Amino acid sequence: MAQLSDDCFAFGGPLLTVEAAQALILDRVAPLGGEVAVPLAQALGRVLAGPLVARTPLPPFFNSAVDGYAFRHADLAPGETRLTLAGRIAAGHSGVTLAPGTAARIFTGAPMPEGADTVMMQEDARLEGETLLLPPGLKCGANARPAGEDVARGSVALPEGRRLRAPEIGLAAALGFATLPARPLLRIGVFSTGDELASPGSALGPAQTFDSNRFTLMALLARLPAQVTDLGILPDDAAATMRALHAASATQDLLVTSGGVSTGEEDHVRAAIEGAGKLVFWRLAVKPGRPAAMGVVNGVPMVGLPGNPVAAVVTFLHLVRPLALRLAGAAPEALLRIPGTAGFSYRKKLGRREYVRVTLHETPTGLRAEKFPREGAGLLTSLTQSDGFAELPEEVTALAPGDPIRILPFAAIF
Repeated sequence: MAQLSDDCFAFGGPLLTVEAAQALILDRVAPLGGEVAVPLAQALGRVLAGPLVARTPLPPFFNSAVDGYAFRHADLAPGETRLTLAGRIAAGHSGVTLAPGTAARIFTGAPMPEGADTVMMQEDARLEGETLLLPPGLKCGANARPAGEDVARGSVALPEGRRLRAPEIGLAAALGFATLPARPLLRIGVFSTGDELASPGSALGPAQTFDSNRFTLMALLARLPAQVTDLGILPDDAAATMRALHAASATQDLLVTSGGVSTGEEDHVRAAIEGAGKLVFWRLAVKPGRPAAMGVVNGVPMVGLPGNPVAAVVTFLHLVRPLALRLAGAAPEALLRIPGTAGFSYRKKLGRREYVRVTLHETPTGLRAEKFPREGAGLLTSLTQSDGFAELPEEVTALAPGDPIRILPFAAIF
């Protein structure tokens, strides 16, 4: 379990930039310890607890990269070369020894015959009976893969902290690993807050709406190396909220809430965290998402996100995601940003980063981003009916059609 000091996030300056907030996380939060052996088939999304060192080379032996004919490069003549066909080697079978002036029929992945160093693709050669005719110009070693060409024995195939995707799992399998050393899954508890919320499937009161943030956040967390627990809805009561946070801190490694972190009379999360632990209210220099909080409850880190759905997503990406990856022992992972051009005009404040919902259109010169017609941070359809966030940096105050922009595509977020 995370055990942070109450003042590990202490910061008394002006609004934090995204980079400053993330630097503070990397500087003051240490990964949780522990290691478990995870079967390869269950390793997707886990974090390597140590470097994966190759016990065998990859490929494990000198082999052909194509279907064709193996021979000695020294046997090639300046013009067309004639060699005697002297064997056949299929994948999974042992090779033969080639005498000078001979060649062997070989298939992709089959071991190279002893003495051979080059392969001619079958479509580039001609066969007349048992005589092989080869055109000139092939380089020595062409179409052949030396042992260890991909990964050398004893080298680090995957570094500690790497999150395991399909390619990493495939590489581990190719190196013969049946289990992998992984960090334990991070335990993350998620609350929503507010008397105005009801859980989907329950009866809806006359002044209530169904809670969406909790399920959006749990879905986002499911993409991380975490075991997520639904902790329900906290009432608008400071004492009850404080008791709930205190109890949850005994079983979770990270707590996430949404709503109740602003300065209204019914915003109790800040006071509850101050009562149960230590809170430094981080006002991020972003829109939407300025009211966000980070604190520590009984040594367990906690992030309080805004209640508006779009603001909750933006601040999740910049606070919860890097904090969870850090605690899980994963290497930092920058959000994917792709280049595009603006198809709209926009004005913003200096010193604040803004995230504008956009739809994307392919053009002959690249992606053009069009602004979603409505701006409210509470509009869930602005996330389902657009394609990404246009990221407008702090120094930008105005945007004109045709200006270059960076886009965070939803396909890489959700």
